[in-house]
Amino acid sequence: MPEEPPESVGRRVLRLRTERGLTQRQVAEPAYTPAYISTLEAGRVRPSEAALRHIAERLDVTYEELATGQPAHLATDLRLRLTEAQRALATGAASEAAELYRALGAEAAGHGLHAEHAAAELGLGECALETGELNSARGHFDTADALLTEAGAPLPQRAPVIRARAVAHYLSGSLRYACYLLESAVDDLNTSGLHDPDALVLLYTASIAPYMDMGAHARAAQAAELALALAPRVGDPAVVAQMHRSVARTLLAEGKVTEADASLAKAAELYQQLQIRTELAHCHWMRGYVHAQAGRLTDAETELRTARDMLSAKRAALYTQQVEVELADVLRRLGRPREAAELLRSLLGEIGPERGAVHAAGAHRLLGLIAQESDAVEEAEEHYVNALSLLERAGAAGDLADLCRLLGDLYRRSGRIEAALDTYRTGLGHRAAPGTTTLGPAPARPPL
Repeated sequence: MPEEPPESVGRRVLRLRTERGLTQRQVAEPAYTPAYISTLEAGRVRPSEAALRHIAERLDVTYEELATGQPAHLATDLRLRLTEAQRALATGAASEAAELYRALGAEAAGHGLHAEHAAAELGLGECALETGELNSARGHFDTADALLTEAGAPLPQRAPVIRARAVAHYLSGSLRYACYLLESAVDDLNTSGLHDPDALVLLYTASIAPYMDMGAHARAAQAAELALALAPRVGDPAVVAQMHRSVARTLLAEGKVTEADASLAKAAELYQQLQIRTELAHCHWMRGYVHAQAGRLTDAETELRTARDMLSAKRAALYTQQVEVELADVLRRLGRPREAAELLRSLLGEIGPERGAVHAAGAHRLLGLIAQESDAVEEAEEHYVNALSLLERAGAAGDLADLCRLLGDLYRRSGRIEAALDTYRTGLGHRAAPGTTTLGPAPARPPL
């Protein structure tokens, strides 16, 4: 049965019949009478589905077009154009892709196509992520989730939006809430029997970064293990590529540098085939990090500069700034502290508590190290304290312990023993429960 008022359907039947030059008898027979068509067109009867299907056939339109007023194949056409917008985002500037998504979203909304409207909102959110407009991104993602929920979309269909919401909160410094969103969705999928491999891998993969930053290495490793086990059943190559890129971080944390590099190579190959430039830049970024951890600083600088140039060309502002923090670390270790400090100071006005909090803390930490190495103790302390505040606010326990050691050592060398002890205790407190997020038990495992 159509959900819209019968008057709308009746007027539509009248319009289509008149356009085709048909009489009420020609539309009605053999199943119905001309009087029934007349009553329907006047809005005095609510047609059954069977009646609408009969009338649609006589008027040479689809049942959906007659029942909803949507042009035939509109949804299919919109989905094709959404794919074009997605390609524009992958290969070009986010601002240009946003224009396409905005027009498609308005068109889908006008025709009541919730799924396509949600896809356009998801695309607009992804564009806002690239340009670093995190508040805007969260708004678009929330709208997309509300549209899908209202339309009764199953949880696997909502998974990309949930993942996007979590990423936006993670980049905004809300690590714990990002984990909550992802863990809740994983639990719902596994406990309700909706064991969709694409959805699960997408969610497990997205949880790795916040887990690592929170110091929950055991959960990150478990998420990587489960994602790898499900990967052979995943149909979307972009999801597989994303998984390999994220899993590399857990491998690196375990000291498996060669395996991490191989995982990144797989991701880069897939992204190259898919022509997704932002994600390919992330692979160069991660490979730079791998090289830096292995002490190959010249190679690290090359990869990080490549990543920065690619992201800058895409006008992906926040990601570019995050790469520059890691590039500054490499420059400092290469014996170029002045160049590193200049780069970091130019970033501090761009990233902060609600925009790249973990990397903002990293910038302050590096400036503290540079100041300390030049015996500017007060300046070093100020940067360490700023970094500590950012990490505590974000819940990034993974880096807090190391920062507390640096600040505690600084206090101890300047004779402030009590302050040093308090700072060391703070660091130990954050290392007290490795592998947990204080969010309760780990998500349910899928039946593999």
